[in-house]
Amino acid sequence: MKIVSYRTAEQGPWRAGILRRERVVDIASAIEGASADIQELLDQWERWQEPLQQLSAREADGEESYPLAEVTLGSPVPRPRSFRDFYAFEAHVKTARARRGLPMVPEWYHFPVFYFSNPAAFLGHKASVKKPKAAQWLDYELEIACIIGREGVDIPVEQADAYIAGYCILNDWSARDLQREEVKVGLGPAKGKDFATSMGPWMVTPDELADIEIPGAEGARYPLAMVARVNGIELSRGSLQDIHYTFAQMIARASADCPLYPGDVIGSGTVGTGCILELGTERHRWLEPGDVVELEVERLGVLQNIISE
Repeated sequence: MKIVSYRTAEQGPWRAGILRRERVVDIASAIEGASADIQELLDQWERWQEPLQQLSAREADGEESYPLAEVTLGSPVPRPRSFRDFYAFEAHVKTARARRGLPMVPEWYHFPVFYFSNPAAFLGHKASVKKPKAAQWLDYELEIACIIGREGVDIPVEQADAYIAGYCILNDWSARDLQREEVKVGLGPAKGKDFATSMGPWMVTPDELADIEIPGAEGARYPLAMVARVNGIELSRGSLQDIHYTFAQMIARASADCPLYPGDVIGSGTVGTGCILELGTERHRWLEPGDVVELEVERLGVLQNIISE
């Protein structure tokens, strides 16, 4: 099933819905006792999964619903409890470092690494992304995120996939010139990242990917094509199957000595070729106001944003 956060007007709180045949069904109106808030549903995800699956599968039965084209979609989790972004695609790490004349870091192969970013700066599908005032080198990043649906600490890799409520497309926007300077002091990235993160257009639950799942001792992998376009021109193409560290490995690392909670978001890091930093400005200039950026991931949809002043 596909879970969204939506609203029917520019103002008002985000409401949880299910996408069913190009209509958004309001969950709270369709399921007795269910909350209109996605975070509250995630807090009791095991309780609500079956009723939500039934709602997703059944024919229209008088529920409150709206045409998809007539609602505004937010980030599926509008305000995540936390956001950890990993660095899990080897091709991205190698190419980005080579662009700066740096060799691969041997320690990268020892364990998956991540940084914390701003959970208060999440945006949804078709939202405007304001270019930071001090930045000239604005970049997109083609990623996938998982949303945690169960509380846990010290989660073993072999059990970690069961903690995933769903997957989304993620755009970890980057001000590369700000990032370049702040990491020189040994901390960050921070201001180069925390102005915006886009996620959406909806959360796809793992059952929708079960037929293509590639199981393994280190967690599931999925052969999902990943594409980025700027102003309709394809710049990036990769596959989730090429990820070096699985989401299960990321969850195990993130939960070591630290509890994860429902609504936490974990990003994959950028797929190979998935940003201008990798491609080089000889392939495409840095992003400017007016640019339309589309990230498309097979089965997960298309996440579109426009750059603004």
